[in-house]
Amino acid sequence: MLCDTGPLVALCDTRDPHHRACVAAVETFKSYELLTTWACFTEAMHLLRSVGGWRAQDRLWRFVSDGLLRLHPPAIGEPERMRALMRNYADTPMDLADASVVAAAETLDQRRVFTTDRHFYVYRQRQGHAFEVVP
Repeated sequence: MLCDTGPLVALCDTRDPHHRACVAAVETFKSYELLTTWACFTEAMHLLRSVGGWRAQDRLWRFVSDGLLRLHPPAIGEPERMRALMRNYADTPMDLADASVVAAAETLDQRRVFTTDRHFYVYRQRQGHAFEVVP
């Protein structure tokens, strides 16, 4: 399951308004591996620093070390695709983390995305596919 920044923060911060929904969602798809991009991981680390400091950041690191979360290295061509996506969705706007998720989804042929970001109802993959947004 391709994971955006929002759920990463919500899973680590019990005060996040999306915490309960994200925990419940993870319980329903335990058989899926959570996969995120480096851009989302970096953005989540930045946001977690401001809400919970090192302890919150360490929770996210534990997801990686425990094998609950895997980091997707950008494939050849993904950076150029991210730039094109950000240009195409400049009026939305699309940030780097969102662009990295869309590019990774195209590379991995994934249509489901675990996100709290409503922009994913608007974004389309190169093939024109809409995303199935979870939760």
